[in-house]
Parts: sequence; C-alpha cells; structure tokens
Amino acid sequence: MTTNRRTFSLWVIPASLAIGIGLFGLLVAGASFLRPVPAVAKNGTAVMTVIFAPTSTPVLPTLATTPTATPGPGETTVGGISTGIYVQISGTGGDGLRLRREPGTGADVMFMGYEAEVFKVVDGPQDADGYVWWYLTAPYDANRSGWAASNYLTVIELSP
Repeated sequence: MTTNRRTFSLWVIPASLAIGIGLFGLLVAGASFLRPVPAVAKNGTAVMTVIFAPTSTPVLPTLATTPTATPGPGETTVGGISTGIYVQISGTGGDGLRLRREPGTGADVMFMGYEAEVFKVVDGPQDADGYVWWYLTAPYDANRSGWAASNYLTVIELSP
C-alpha cells in the first residue's frame, strides 16, 4: 500500500508572507488616497473682516456765543427755526424721527431720520395736529426729504 503524502517546500511560507504584506501595503495606500481632504490647510490662516454695528452719535449741547441774526422781512422763525438753516434731530431717545409726505401725524411716513442726523430747513412752518412742521432735506441726499415736527429739532450753528 502506498500512501500519498504531499510535501511542500519551505519557500511557500516566505512567499505567502511576502504576498500578504504586499496586499496589506496596497490596502493602506488605497485608503490614504480615499480619505477626505481637510477643509482648511494645516498652515492656512483664516481671514475674517469684523464690521462693527453702527452706534448713535452723541448729541452735544450747542452754546451760541455769538449773537444770531434776526430774521429779515419774509423770513419766519418759530422756536429759533427758520428756512435756510440747519437742524439736528434730537430728543427721540435714539428711536429716530418720522419724516412725512405732508405736515400732520396722519400723513404717510417717507423715512426715519436718525438721532443726531442733520437736515436743512427748506420750507415751513405749517401747523397741524398740535405741532409746528418744517420741510427738511438732507444735505447729502435730496431723496431724504420730508416734513418733521419741530419738537424734535435743534438748531445747529455752523462755524465759518
């Protein structure tokens, strides 16, 4: 009786180890190519621009040290306000002042004037709803024009 015994050579063990190590290396290399790229490079610097919120401009009291001119003929002055001078919105507690299409509290609001914003008095006065109204125009934008109650306006002196 003959027995069939298989024999294998010793080179099979190192060859299979080498093949296994090679396959493991290919697996690691393939995984490194498939990993996601980080959103920010390691040496990159983030850039951020900070824009500060606007703040209200403090209203400084104006002291007139020089006498003001008396209005000429045809000029109307009510509470120190007359046409052709500059006024500043004040006394709204930072809420601003509604400038309207026509004199009166029921008229359409054109826009809100900011506390301490400066306007030129163009027309007025008009009495309506218990207030004296003046037509104001912003010196930097003619589209910012409307009627405002004089209770929230302060005459400003322009230095020569």
